[in-house]
Amino acid sequence: MKAAARRRVVPPLLLLVVVLVAASLPAGLCQTNSQDVSALQSLMSQWKNTPSSWSGNDPCGARWDGIMCNNARVTSLRLSSVNLQGTLSNNIGQLSQLVYLDLSFNIGLGGPMPASIGNLAKLTTLILAGCSFTGDIPQELGNLLQLSFLALNSNKFTGKIPASLGLLSNLYWLDLADNQLTGTIPVSTATTPGLDLLTNTKHFHFNKNQLSGTLTGLFNSNMTLIHILFDSNQLSGSIPAELGGVATLQVLRLDRNNFGGAIPPTISNLTNLNELNLASNQLTGSLPDLSQMSKLNVVYLSNNSFSASVVPNWFTTLTSLTSVSIAYGQLSGGVPKGLFTLPQIQQVELSNNALNGTIEITGSINKQLKSVNLQNNRIIATNVTPSYNSTLVLVGNPVCVDPDFAGRSFCSVQQENLIAYTTSLAKCASTAQCSNDQSQNPANCGCAYPYTGKMVFRAPFFTDLTNSDTFQQLETSFTTQLALRDGSAYLSDIHFNSDNYLQVQVKLFPSSGMTFNTSELIRIGFDLSNQTFKPPSNYGPYYFIADPYLPLSGAAPGVKKSQISTGAIAGIAVAGGLLVLALIGMVLFALRQKQRAKEITERTDPFASWGVSQKDSGGAPQLKGARFFTIEELKNSTNNFSDEIGSGGYGKVYKGTLGDGTRVAIKRAEPGSMQGVVEFKNEIELLSRVHHRNLVSLIGFCYQQGEQMLVYEYISNGTLRENLIVRGTYLDWKKRLRIALGSARGLAYLHELADPPIIHRDIKSTNILLDDSLKAKVADFGLSKLVADTQKGHVSTQVKGTLGYLDPEYYMTQQLSEKSDVYSFGVVMLELVSGRQPIEAGKYIVREVKLAIDPNDRDHYGLRSLLDPAIRDAARTAGFRRFVQLAMRCVDESAAVRPSMGEVVKEIEAMLQNEAEGAGSAGSSANEFDGAGGGARAHPYSDVEITRSSYGGDNVSDYMPYFEVKPK
Repeated sequence: MKAAARRRVVPPLLLLVVVLVAASLPAGLCQTNSQDVSALQSLMSQWKNTPSSWSGNDPCGARWDGIMCNNARVTSLRLSSVNLQGTLSNNIGQLSQLVYLDLSFNIGLGGPMPASIGNLAKLTTLILAGCSFTGDIPQELGNLLQLSFLALNSNKFTGKIPASLGLLSNLYWLDLADNQLTGTIPVSTATTPGLDLLTNTKHFHFNKNQLSGTLTGLFNSNMTLIHILFDSNQLSGSIPAELGGVATLQVLRLDRNNFGGAIPPTISNLTNLNELNLASNQLTGSLPDLSQMSKLNVVYLSNNSFSASVVPNWFTTLTSLTSVSIAYGQLSGGVPKGLFTLPQIQQVELSNNALNGTIEITGSINKQLKSVNLQNNRIIATNVTPSYNSTLVLVGNPVCVDPDFAGRSFCSVQQENLIAYTTSLAKCASTAQCSNDQSQNPANCGCAYPYTGKMVFRAPFFTDLTNSDTFQQLETSFTTQLALRDGSAYLSDIHFNSDNYLQVQVKLFPSSGMTFNTSELIRIGFDLSNQTFKPPSNYGPYYFIADPYLPLSGAAPGVKKSQISTGAIAGIAVAGGLLVLALIGMVLFALRQKQRAKEITERTDPFASWGVSQKDSGGAPQLKGARFFTIEELKNSTNNFSDEIGSGGYGKVYKGTLGDGTRVAIKRAEPGSMQGVVEFKNEIELLSRVHHRNLVSLIGFCYQQGEQMLVYEYISNGTLRENLIVRGTYLDWKKRLRIALGSARGLAYLHELADPPIIHRDIKSTNILLDDSLKAKVADFGLSKLVADTQKGHVSTQVKGTLGYLDPEYYMTQQLSEKSDVYSFGVVMLELVSGRQPIEAGKYIVREVKLAIDPNDRDHYGLRSLLDPAIRDAARTAGFRRFVQLAMRCVDESAAVRPSMGEVVKEIEAMLQNEAEGAGSAGSSANEFDGAGGGARAHPYSDVEITRSSYGGDNVSDYMPYFEVKPK
C-alpha cells in the first residue's frame, strides 16, 4: 500500500506541465469543475490509502471510486470502509455541490472536524460514523439546512452539542452516540435554537456520552420521534411529562442515568412503544401503569427506588411482552402463573424483591422462555413442568432451604448453558484450510476475504439468542438487501454486551472471486451506514462498525504455494550474497552510531539546543523577544478557545486577550496537520528575530502536550484577499498603493536588512494582513528560508509555496532566491489591480494580463475586462500604468530581469508621491506616502546611515527597528 501511494506522487515538473496545459485547454475537455478537483486533491494530500482509481485531474471523467458527479460537479463523496488514514482537510468546504458525504468506518481517519463543512449548503447526508474524529462538533453544521441524515456516532468528539443543530428542520436521523460529549441538551430560547425544534426528526441517538442536566423543555407533542436513546449518560431531574405527548415513539431508553422522582403517568400514552428502559436510575414513587401499551415487547425498570407494591396486573395482560426486568423493585405478593404463559415471553428478571408463594411454571408455557431469575425473594415452593429445561434461578429463597429442594439445580448459581446461534457450515463437506486472513464462505464453501464488522442492536424486541429463525431472517436480509449471493452472510459471537445491546459479528462474502473491489465496499458500507439496510423489524435501532478490510490493509489475496519456487531459490542465493555485504555495512554503521544518534535527537527534538528557562513547564525554550505560554494560559486568554476568527489547512485561529489586556491571535495547529517540529522551530526563530512595522509580530508560542501554537499580535481587518472580496469597493487606488508599499517594505526588510536575510517563500494575498488603518503586515513564516543557510541568490531546496504564486523558474530548476518572493509579490500586485485570485475559472492572471495589455488604450491600458470595478477610474492615470508595468517586471519568467524588493519599494513610493502631488497637497503627501504620518522619504535607505545597535533598543526607525539611524 505504501508503494502504491508513492507511485501516485506526481513529480513537481510534471505537475507544473499538467497545470499549465490544463489552464490552456478548453473547459469542455475536462469533465470536473476545477474547484472540485482542487478540493479533492487537498483531501488526498492528507489521506493515506485512497482508492487506486484516484489518479489524474478529472475525477468525474475518470470515474474515481466513491465519486459521483452531475454537470461536472462532485455531488457525492462516499468512501466508507476503505481504510482511509489521516485528517479531513478544511478544503472539503469547496465541494459546494456535495449532496452525500460518507466517510464512515475508517478508524484511521481522525482529527478535528473542519468547520468548513458548514459551507456545503446542499448536503443532505453526512456520515462520519466509526472514525476517530476529535474536538468539538462545529456549530457551523447548523448552516446545512438541507441535511436530513447526520451520523457522527462512535468517534471521540468532546464538548457540547451545538445548539445550531436545532435549525436543521429537515433532519430525519440524528446520531451522536458513543462519543465523549458533555454539557446539557440544548433547548431553544427566545434568542437561540434548540433540539426541541426538530419536529420532523425520527431518531434521537445520544447514548453513551457524558451529557448532564435535565431533559426539561426538550419534548413536545409536535415531535414525530420513533427512537429516543439517552442511555449511559449523566442526566438528572425528572422524566418530563411532555414525553408522553410523542405519540409516535417506539423505543425509549433513558437507563443508566441519574433521573429521579416519579415516572409521569403520561408515559402510558405511548401506545406505540415497543421498548421501555428506565433501569438504573433513582426513580421513586409507584410503578407506572402500562396496561394500555399493548405493543410493549421489552420493559426494563430494574435498579431504582420505587415504592413497595404488589405485582402489577399488566404482567399478564401485555400479550406482546418478550422480556420484563424489575430487579430491586420492592415487589411483593405472588408471581402470576400467567406471566410464564404469555405467547411471546422469553425472559423474566425479578430478582431481589419480596415475592412469595409458589412458582408455577406449568401448563402451556411458551417454548421460547429461556430464563427466569427470581433470586433473593421469599419463594417457598415450586411447581415446574419437566418440559421446562431452561434457566431457573431461585438461590436466596426459602425454597432452597427445604431439604426436598436443596439439591435442585435452581438452588445453585447457574451459568446459562444455552448456546447462541451461529451460522451453520454443515453443508460444507469439510472445513477448508483457509489462511489466517481468510474465512470459509458458507455460500460455496471456498476461502475468501470477508467484509467483517460488528452489528449492534441498541434495543432489540427479543432476548432469545438461540432461535435460528430469528437470525436466519437476519442472514437473508443481508444477502437480499445488499445484493449478495444467497447464503453468503455468516453470523457469530451473538451476545448481549455490558450496555445491554445485542452484538453480532457479521461476515459478508463476495458473490464471486475472493475479494470485494473498492466500489463494492463503498456500496455496502454506505447501505449499512445510512440505514438503507433494514433488518427484520424486531431487531430495532442498530449501528454497524466495519473492521479494516484486510486486502486493503496489505494482505494480498491469493492461494498459498506449497513449494518453494525457482525464483525463491534464486532469491535465497542473492540474499546470501547480500548478507556478506550487510555484515560489512553493519561495521560501518556501528562507527557512525554516535553521530547519527545526535542527528536524530536534533531532528526529533530541535528545541533541545535552546536555552530552557526554569519557568518552562513543557520543555520548550523561552526566547528573548518571544514568550513561552502554557496551554492553560492560552485557554484562559481565549475562554477555552471559544472565539474562532479564522481557519486554514494548518488548523484554526482564535482571538484572545492576555492578562495585561494585549489582544492576540493564536494559531493552533490541528493534530493531523501540524508542521514538523523543525518547521515549527524555524518559524519561531525567524519571527522572534525579525521586527518591522510591516511584519506581523510574534508575541510567543506554546509547544506543550503535543500542541503547536503561535501567539501573534491581533490584526483586526483580516487578510488582503478577504478585503478584496468583501470590502473591495472601499479599497480605492491610493489605499491599494499603500497596501502594496507596506507589503513591499516588509519583504525588503526580510531580504536586505534581516540578519541573516530571509526568503519568505509563500507570499500571497492571504498572508498579507491589514490592521485598523489598513496598514499591511506580512504574515506566516512557516516556509521561510534563511539565505545564509546556502549560497545567497542560488538556494537549492525542496520546492514549496502556493500554486498561482509560485515562481516558474524556481519550480523548474528548484533553485530558490529572493527573486522568487518578487515573483509572488508581482502576482499580489495583479490581484490588487484585478481583485481576482491568481487562478480563477482555469485562467492564470499573469497570462491574462500579459495578453490583454494594450499600450494604445489610454483609458484602461487594455485591461478593462480584468479590472476591479472599484478602481476603473484610476486606470486612466500614468501611475496605474507604472504599477502594472512594475508588476509585469516582477512576474518576468527570468529572475534576473525582476527588480529587487528595494527597487519595488522605491518605485511604489514614487507612485504615491506623484499621486499626492497630483492632489495638490504637500502636507498630505507625507501621510499618503508613509501610510501613518511618518513623513515622506524617497527610499527607506537613501537618507540614513545604518549601524548595528544593541538588540531591543527603543529608538528605532519605522523601517529598520533595532538599528540606530543617523543622518548622512
